Amino acid sequence: MTGGVLPAFAPIWALTGLGYLLGWFRLLGERADEVLTKFVFTVAMPAVLFTTMQDTPLTALVNPGVVAFLVGTVVVGAAGFALAKWVFRRKLSEWAVSGMASCYANAGNLGIPVSMRVLGDSAFIIVLLLLQTLVLMPSLLALLESDARRPGRSRWKTLLMLPVRTPVILASLLGVLFRASGLRLPQLVAEPLHLLASAGVGTALLVLGMSLAGGGPREGSGTRRAELATVVGLKLFAQPAITLAVGLLLGLPHPALMAAVVCAALPTAQNIFIATSQYSLDSRFVRDCVLVSTLVSMGSLSLVSWLVTEVI
Repeated sequence: MTGGVLPAFAPIWALTGLGYLLGWFRLLGERADEVLTKFVFTVAMPAVLFTTMQDTPLTALVNPGVVAFLVGTVVVGAAGFALAKWVFRRKLSEWAVSGMASCYANAGNLGIPVSMRVLGDSAFIIVLLLLQTLVLMPSLLALLESDARRPGRSRWKTLLMLPVRTPVILASLLGVLFRASGLRLPQLVAEPLHLLASAGVGTALLVLGMSLAGGGPREGSGTRRAELATVVGLKLFAQPAITLAVGLLLGLPHPALMAAVVCAALPTAQNIFIATSQYSLDSRFVRDCVLVSTLVSMGSLSLVSWLVTEVI
């Protein structure tokens, strides 16, 4: 990678920092972060993923690094579940959330920019998005629904409709379909779609920064703070370390190893907070997991990328 891996992070953290300033000083208005978040996840990022997938050979989605990433995710997720249940004595829905927060990576508004800037393409992150949204998120929702047992809601309908109601997944699937079938959008449609996609990555980073401007972690009990530190440690350090170890054991080629480890080092996804906020749970804890892991990842993610690129 020309000039090393760390310079590739400079524009990522610069735009995130700009977003933080915009949010802190409310330069775009009180609810600008909510509006831009909806724009990113319902319009801009789907455009990025569709155009990327339409131009990506399907063979690029078959990446041996996926195995290493999955092992790291399963091991760390299981550790998060076990610690929350038997050490921190949480109920089903709470230890499910803690476990998922320990291993569910922010593949959207941070993973895509990191993939495109640091890895050079977004093929691996698309596979990751599909796996997380089609497997991990339904698993979390199933556990939450089982514990909540809310009347008047169809659990299976919620789970089955999840891919359709998630624009980034729907766009990725449509992109794969277009690529496999050889279909191409008319130029009249493709050109504005590419223009829209070009705004997606930058806007996602601004939104990420604005989301961090809401204040630091809320006060909580010593046990809750210890659990927060455990979740962040598992996500940012244990998951990439296990993924790296598995990748080295499998003898992965360096590009596949780099993709797996860097994606494993991504912070906790905001989707966990969004899912939790729909239930009668302490969503502030998950919000703090997202906030703290994202802040710490500004250093740890750059360090992990540098180590894999320059040292391993």
